[in-house]
Amino acid sequence: MERRNLAARPRQNLAARAGRWSARHRKTAIWGWIAFVIAAVMIGGAVGTNLISDEDSQVGEAGRAERVLADRFEKPAPEQVLVQSSTLRVSDPRFRAAVDDVIARLSRTRDVESVHSPLWPENAGQISRDRRSALVEFEIPGDPDTAKDRVAPSLDATAALQRSHPQMRIEQFGAASAEKAFDQSFEDDLAKAGTLSVPITLAILIVAFGALVAAGIPVLLAITAVAATMGLIAIPSQIAAVEQSVSEVILLIGLAVGVDYSLFYMRREREERAAGRSEQASLEAAAATSGRSVLISGLTVMAAMAGLYFTGDKTFGSFATGTMMVVAIAMIGSLTVLPALLSWLGDRVMKGRVPLLAARRERGRESRLWGAILDRVLRRPLVSAILAAAVLLALAAPVLGMHTASTGIQGLPESLPATQALRHIEAAFPGGPAPADVVVQARDVSSPATARAIAELERRALATGKMLEPISTDVNSRRDVAVVSIPLVGDGTDSRSYAALTQLRDEVIPATVGRVPGARADVTGLTAQSKDFNDQMKASAPLVFAFVLTMAFILLLVTFRSVVIPLKAIVLNLLSVGAAYGVLVLVFQHGWGEWLLGFESSGAVTSWLPMFLFVILFGLSMDYHVFILSRVREAYDRGMTTEQAVAHGIKSTAGVVTSAAIVMVAVFGVFGTLGALDFKQMGVGLATAVLIDATIVRAVLLPAAMKLLGDHNWYLPKRLEWLPEIEHEPLPAPTASAPQPTT
Repeated sequence: MERRNLAARPRQNLAARAGRWSARHRKTAIWGWIAFVIAAVMIGGAVGTNLISDEDSQVGEAGRAERVLADRFEKPAPEQVLVQSSTLRVSDPRFRAAVDDVIARLSRTRDVESVHSPLWPENAGQISRDRRSALVEFEIPGDPDTAKDRVAPSLDATAALQRSHPQMRIEQFGAASAEKAFDQSFEDDLAKAGTLSVPITLAILIVAFGALVAAGIPVLLAITAVAATMGLIAIPSQIAAVEQSVSEVILLIGLAVGVDYSLFYMRREREERAAGRSEQASLEAAAATSGRSVLISGLTVMAAMAGLYFTGDKTFGSFATGTMMVVAIAMIGSLTVLPALLSWLGDRVMKGRVPLLAARRERGRESRLWGAILDRVLRRPLVSAILAAAVLLALAAPVLGMHTASTGIQGLPESLPATQALRHIEAAFPGGPAPADVVVQARDVSSPATARAIAELERRALATGKMLEPISTDVNSRRDVAVVSIPLVGDGTDSRSYAALTQLRDEVIPATVGRVPGARADVTGLTAQSKDFNDQMKASAPLVFAFVLTMAFILLLVTFRSVVIPLKAIVLNLLSVGAAYGVLVLVFQHGWGEWLLGFESSGAVTSWLPMFLFVILFGLSMDYHVFILSRVREAYDRGMTTEQAVAHGIKSTAGVVTSAAIVMVAVFGVFGTLGALDFKQMGVGLATAVLIDATIVRAVLLPAAMKLLGDHNWYLPKRLEWLPEIEHEPLPAPTASAPQPTT
């Protein structure tokens, strides 16, 4: 197999050139970065971030119905107060007195109108079948999109009523109160994630470097990259609105990749310094090797995230924009301001040394633990590969039974009063809090023909046995839109609810409203939204997968000039992603470890997560892959055999890759402790995948596969030799007389 004469090639490594420039112009690089971050934050505050509206976040038929409601249905936001007793029935005078008290107090409360008593004969549907629960319904006047800002007085009144009637359960739930609770939960989760992630990451880096200054630099760069991105996201949001939770995604990914990129760079610089090179030569070596890996890794993550645009979903599009921006900014910071800081600090980067740890890190020794594991893997590569693959396939097996569904309001933390109220209302009034809404459009929905069709719709819906009472119908002021709310059996996202929705859409509506000339009916609601989103993800998945896999293949093909390396990387990444999916199914669908993570299983994995995890994990796993394989290829090009290069590459990178993986697992694990179920699932999924990738895949399956393939790892067909090449940089030779770092 041909070796490359690296010394004869011109220096074309972009990362190395950026590192050299930054080291020579460090004041410009450092102050330029500070100015950039400040300007980005100020721009974000001045421009403001445009968020996706609720109706625009939905897809398919449900999205169409939601947009009709937003444009032409001005009904105020509905709210409900549950009055419930474990011993009294509605007919008991004490129960009726409590209901009357609720009605009287709400009627006197600001921003409350249209209070409907369950004791009125026409509101019999507001009393449960066991007659121990009743719903007092009312509305928040004004724009329903801003009702959350006016729901506080009614929530205060409900809390006061609960204190006045301790023997009863009095709780409030509705769209406005749920949105207010979500916003507060979102803010609390974001604050908790930031508060916990930074000190945990700093502690891990102190162990990794053995010095406070060295540990602080990656955290500082990651935080500034996140801050800059949160400011600059306001600019693209003016063209395409972004999801509110994009801030959490930016924080999650920004901290992980920002710290990892700096970690890769700095550990290589320290390693070269320990090998006897001067400060300048060590920095140039780090820029030429780890800097190049950071560049390739960043481009791979960004290419993978671009796949989310092919889903056609605006939420995913905003996630793609946010993550691509934070990865690009973190990558640029690592290639520019980081070498400038290292050039300025020199060996002072090891200030604030931690006894024992610092000396151990500065000696630059290979990990004995990973070395022992790797030696055994390379002695028996076939057995090791089979065992590792079997473990991954076993973990991935539960994916065959994966059920995805929108968590909706059920994804709120269990500790929130709104979540508890929802649970109690659902138990007493199945299907009531999240009914299917049939949005009927006609020239005049009150015309005899349309009115008869709507009445027949209600009758046939109840006759199916899959749709429940109470069914209510509301008409807008222009009388061209009617909303028929029909509770469905099931919990809203299970197979029973989906079957009921299918019968409503395919049989009941076509046989009733569908026969009225000029009328149209679309179904929305939690069940419809979840079903339509799942259908769109299934339709777009092949395109997303094809794009991500193709881009990853091309980038690795150009980077390593081999067709085997990218094919092997794709297979290994798919195995680790599949294993992570399997763990998600076991934990969140089957409820394993509910008590440990503090949640109640909804029986499903949240709909948007599998696609999001695929592109994120495929991109992030390339961090380790590119970093390790770059070191392997570096050793191979210097004359080692493939087996020697694999052993050297993995052993020499074991410490930094382990530290980087621990950082990622810790950051993602923090999100697994948050209250919102969606973010809990995302955190657990990402942490699991990184852990699997950094252990089973990196330490066992990758070296075993490379040992079995031998020199075939570097196979490139002659017809592909025309491909462009991301050049390696020749490293400065160690200087025997170079001053050693202080120990």
